[in-house]
Amino acid sequence: MCRFREFVGALRLGRVIAIMATHKSHGYLIRVGNRQTIGCVVAATVLMLTVSCAPERPPRPPSAEVLLAAGDIANCRAEGDEATAKLVDSIDGTVLALGDEAYPRGSAANFEGCYGPSWGRFEERTKPVPGNHEYYTEGAKPYYDHFGKAAGDPDEGYYSYDLGGWHIVALNSNCGEGRVRCGPGSAQVRWLKKDLAANEGRACTLAYFHHPLFTSGEYRPGIPEMKPFWEALYSAGADVVLNAHDHNYQRFAPQDPEGRADPERGIREFVVGTGGKSHHPISDPIANTEVPADDTYGVLKLTLRPKGYGWRFLPVADRKFTDSGEERCH
Repeated sequence: MCRFREFVGALRLGRVIAIMATHKSHGYLIRVGNRQTIGCVVAATVLMLTVSCAPERPPRPPSAEVLLAAGDIANCRAEGDEATAKLVDSIDGTVLALGDEAYPRGSAANFEGCYGPSWGRFEERTKPVPGNHEYYTEGAKPYYDHFGKAAGDPDEGYYSYDLGGWHIVALNSNCGEGRVRCGPGSAQVRWLKKDLAANEGRACTLAYFHHPLFTSGEYRPGIPEMKPFWEALYSAGADVVLNAHDHNYQRFAPQDPEGRADPERGIREFVVGTGGKSHHPISDPIANTEVPADDTYGVLKLTLRPKGYGWRFLPVADRKFTDSGEERCH
């Protein structure tokens, strides 16, 4: 019986006279003074040939992370949030709740009775930001109680994290509420600049907060207090901003903080106030609006790749509108 230990023993006893390569794929001719050892060598050689000549597996595609985003979500008087929650149910990924999660006042009862039964079931994978309706209750306390550590410091409401090769920044756009400020010299904007500088090596950056700087809907042309956020993000080369507040869907072309088209360095903004509360009409789209839709609930699915992203708006079951595309990071 051919045993590997006998082959090794032969090597140790010096019974191998010569080793000579006979094939570029690692086949060898080995002369020894023992036939049984020769048999072991042949078996080992065949094994080496088998391993060395096996076809290489094609490289795996780069990994991707998935975000599912919407704001203006739960209202106990309607069922739109149940319909959008069914979309999220079927897809793995991080859930971004873009503010105004629980109507009408962001109270403990609103979170427990309205948000909880629908979007509340994704709490373990949700990264939220607060909307103005959360602050209808003093200090947005039920919001911070509901989401806990995932919502950040209750005195701040902003935080950041990494997802794959992306840096993600969650901001609190409720300027003037409690200690929340959004001006150029505010603690939040100073933190934002420092955070972006510490992550400048990241290929791609996404930020999200409730109020949009640009919108074609009810709050047209936008909320000017958000401009310092945009200035910091634009200077750092950020790629995507997600907002809600207007109860509709809007996709903008890449632009700078002044609203000028900038296909090279501009930030692409999505307004996704389609979580299920109600609809706001869009009658006269502002500059750089690429796709507006004001009658469809749904969620935005973002697929984050190492050097780019893809987007697809997923409508609820009874609607047909959708929007999709791909873009490289700066």
